[in-house]
Amino acid sequence: MIATLSSTDATDAGQVSATPLKVAVLASGRGSNLAALLAARDRGELPVDFVLVGSDKASAHALQLAETAGIATLALSPRNYPDRRSFDRDLLARIAASGAEVLVLAGFMRVLDGEALAPWIGRVINIHPSLLPKYRGLHTHRRALEAGDREHGASVHYVTAELDGGPLIAQARITVHPGDDEDSLAQRLLPLEHRLLPTVLSLMASRRLRWSDDGAQLDNQPLRTPLALGEHGLHLP
Repeated sequence: MIATLSSTDATDAGQVSATPLKVAVLASGRGSNLAALLAARDRGELPVDFVLVGSDKASAHALQLAETAGIATLALSPRNYPDRRSFDRDLLARIAASGAEVLVLAGFMRVLDGEALAPWIGRVINIHPSLLPKYRGLHTHRRALEAGDREHGASVHYVTAELDGGPLIAQARITVHPGDDEDSLAQRLLPLEHRLLPTVLSLMASRRLRWSDDGAQLDNQPLRTPLALGEHGLHLP
């Protein structure tokens, strides 16, 4: 068992590198998880340097958030490329050129090509609105309701070529209420997502969370079970 981990634990423990982790973020929409990351950074809870925010949609509100925060932005349209692999290769090459060490998918609604992704394995995390391995892909809230699930949630995982199938890092859970619909379920889950992603990224920034050939490692020990988000931070369930 490990102690509960909040987003400030790494800083308090003096384990943060003198050089902040350089992070790029990809988002396709409103950027609420990006806003949560920026807020955590501004509170001093997330010792990272956001070097780029990119999107596959020029109209994405996430880009506006980044511009307001003084972060470089990138908008690329898949329609300008002959195929998905060409788009992904160019996108990831531009992210690499930004100096990013880690890439966070925060509501990025595209599946990255496995070959293009290969050099980034172990350096990309994603937040997904289900208790993986349940409900990979889209419409997760609807599918949880249709299945009659009593519990729903969100997961942060390492990204691999397998859709939403990379090693799990942490999860947040909520109870499904009898009167829930897709919207109410999504709205109740979102605040937990906004806590979950910054807390996981803080562990990466402190170099406590790492990738290995066997999956996620925390404090040099294999993370056999995803960390669980509780009232005061992350812990082993």
